[in-house]
Amino acid sequence: MRKVIGIGETVYDIVFKGGQPSAAVPGGSTFNSMISIGRCGIQADFLSEVGDDHVGSIIRDFMVENGVDPGFVNILSSKTPLSLAFLDEKNDATYTFYRDPVSERPDFILPSIEPGDIVLFGSFYALNPACRPQVKRFLEYAKASGAILYYDVNFRPSHVKDLGNIGNALWENLSLADVVRGSHEDFRTLFGIEDAVVVYEEKIKPRCGNFICTFGADPLKLFASNGFRGEYPVAPVKTVSTIGAGDSFNAGFIYGLVKEDITLEALQGGLSVSEWDTVIGFAQRFSASCCQSSFNYITPALAATLRL
Repeated sequence: MRKVIGIGETVYDIVFKGGQPSAAVPGGSTFNSMISIGRCGIQADFLSEVGDDHVGSIIRDFMVENGVDPGFVNILSSKTPLSLAFLDEKNDATYTFYRDPVSERPDFILPSIEPGDIVLFGSFYALNPACRPQVKRFLEYAKASGAILYYDVNFRPSHVKDLGNIGNALWENLSLADVVRGSHEDFRTLFGIEDAVVVYEEKIKPRCGNFICTFGADPLKLFASNGFRGEYPVAPVKTVSTIGAGDSFNAGFIYGLVKEDITLEALQGGLSVSEWDTVIGFAQRFSASCCQSSFNYITPALAATLRL
């Protein structure tokens, strides 16, 4: 079976509701996606960093329990980052992060990558000058190895102050990617543009043919390399927490690529409408599952029905 390799930050999320802590779970954007993927029985390798502390041990144990290989996680001589997530009345979250400064980041041990494997990357971790050399080296290796690269932009307003420091990293990421996903809020923050058509035509299409723009509870828009454009409504659900909803969407999309045996060549040439319907359907199903729980991933019950 094809494998999925993720690269990104790992944090420990402490979730607050009504001013009181209600949950504490391992998190991080790509991490959340990889847990959902591992629960579905797909080989999942994750490149990341944790501190040499009790929280770091909890996170690595959690990875093992959920089918994600912790062997590519570097253990740093610092504390594992913490994220405080505050849910509002709509169960949407705002975040405060606590991180120790990291003086030195060792290179990652790279997993073997075969043609058709899938690489997930994104968020500020994929742009951060502090780890950009390691990230870029890995992405270029994955691209040369024939992997499918899925880029989740996920650029939060708290990082606006860092835009002047990322150099060409954003454009490099878009050019390396075979699929780009982002929310209208990401592109409003990055470019001051929320119109998905304008974002695609001016920013994405010159670099990557396949683009998904999400709008929360409103229909998402799909732009494909073969010229197909689709719009997919979002089914209403009773939301417990939106933390991890986008990450679960990414996991479901990647699950669909694996289950339907969709190749890099197929993505580049253009999928059929029915293929897009299928992979977007899985993405939305995973996202809905996450929203209906207090955790950052699809439920074990759903994963058990989908294991490959």
